[in-house]
Amino acid sequence: GLIKQHSTSAPSSASSDLNLFGTRQVPVSTRYTIMAKKKEAESAPSEDVANGDATEDDPTADSESTTSKDNGELEARAIAQAMQSADASYVPSPSLLASDDAHPLLSQVDGPSLSNFNTNPSVYQAKSVPVALRAKFDVPIHVTAGGSVVEYEITTDVYDIAFGVTAEREEGVTNVKESERVDSHLEPVTGKFLVGSVPCALIFSFDNEYSWFREKRVTYKITVTPPRTENVIKGRRLRAKKALEAVTKDSEEIAERYETSTQKRSELEKEVKRLEKEIEEKKKSLDVLSTEEKWLEKKRAVRDEQIKLLNERIEKGWDDEKPEE
Repeated sequence: GLIKQHSTSAPSSASSDLNLFGTRQVPVSTRYTIMAKKKEAESAPSEDVANGDATEDDPTADSESTTSKDNGELEARAIAQAMQSADASYVPSPSLLASDDAHPLLSQVDGPSLSNFNTNPSVYQAKSVPVALRAKFDVPIHVTAGGSVVEYEITTDVYDIAFGVTAEREEGVTNVKESERVDSHLEPVTGKFLVGSVPCALIFSFDNEYSWFREKRVTYKITVTPPRTENVIKGRRLRAKKALEAVTKDSEEIAERYETSTQKRSELEKEVKRLEKEIEEKKKSLDVLSTEEKWLEKKRAVRDEQIKLLNERIEKGWDDEKPEE
């Protein structure tokens, strides 16, 4: 659901690969050379200007402007293609499919409401934030609009720091940028990536746990740019189709399970009725045996008494047979 690009330095061409986390790699075109060219042009004036010879037209500026426009269009197409790839790979989460409410899935498919959709970027920034020795500082940012582009730039004063970015979603945690020590005190560390699956909590981590002696001070600027309206509309339709495929397949599986369950229930009901009838018969037999047992107990008591008395007569004789004294 995330597309990542490392851009700590400007690439040599306007083509780069973004990684679509959780699905596959998607080659796209993007820009990052024009800013470097502009800085070179600003820091190295032409010989004519240096010698005081002004020129009326600057073809280099026109060329850079055209290149900037072209690269901007390439980046916009890259983002649109990456969003399309992410939305085309959309799969409803297990919790949404397991929910007894139909609306959470539809809310995720719909995405942000266009009636009050704000395309203005959100900027999160701070200067010289202290990160104590043996400590860690996290900046959590919650992204709710799929297709949002996230850019970051971080610097530190004097010393390096370990920096990484993770994305926390229901499906689990994804490493957008592996945490590693960066020389952010020498040059800014920058990056840009596209958020596909939402809701998503991005955690920008500044880790100073490895340092036993030095506090670090971090300056960061994180910009979250929502997707274009047309990309939101296209994304809805792609997600709706994928969601329809998923729920249709799930509905078919539910129907099969329902039929199997109904058949098993019917069989068990018959078995229960048979067992209940058998139990009733056995209860009747039990009652007969119980009655017979009580009758036999009485009879046995009588017989025991008879045996005792007969033995006494045989051994001792009858009382009326004893001679009179």
